[in-house]
Amino acid sequence: MKTIFISILALLLSTNVAYSQKYMTKNGHIRFFSSTPVEDIEAHNRQVNAALDLQTGDFVFRVLIKSFEFEKALMQEHFNENYLESHNFPNASFQGKVTNLADLDFSKDGTYDANVEGKLTIHGVTKDIAEKGTFTVKGGVIQGFSKFNVKVADYEIKIPGAVVNNIAESIEVTVDVKLEAI
Repeated sequence: MKTIFISILALLLSTNVAYSQKYMTKNGHIRFFSSTPVEDIEAHNRQVNAALDLQTGDFVFRVLIKSFEFEKALMQEHFNENYLESHNFPNASFQGKVTNLADLDFSKDGTYDANVEGKLTIHGVTKDIAEKGTFTVKGGVIQGFSKFNVKVADYEIKIPGAVVNNIAESIEVTVDVKLEAI
């Protein structure tokens, strides 16, 4: 009887430990910002799905392109129909790893510098990227933050000549996700 109890307790503890190693959100935030002498363009998406596995360092996020919201409806229409072609490429995604996982202590509140490498897919084109960011641990919640630039040409996003001066060649992307244990 004692052996069975210990076995069940060990199973529950191992399940709980493994269970609490994965964090996710369905309402993360991605912002992109284009700045040129002609105009600034900004869009927000607050429906970002993201997940982080603390045991392996696997980090993924996926975003529905049509969920980006612009200040002007016409910008949003051009973004979806002409530039990102969201009818053909409905999602953007990242799949990678935190490469300095051993330097991060997710069991202790604090802000930790993180290095993340992986594959970023936008407009049907996948590129290897390596970016820096932070993970802030507070009260059992992990907030991931990174700001980096993406070159429009790298992802075969064609900008028509009439508006080429309105859109920056390099777009600033900000990822901000609040991850909770699942």
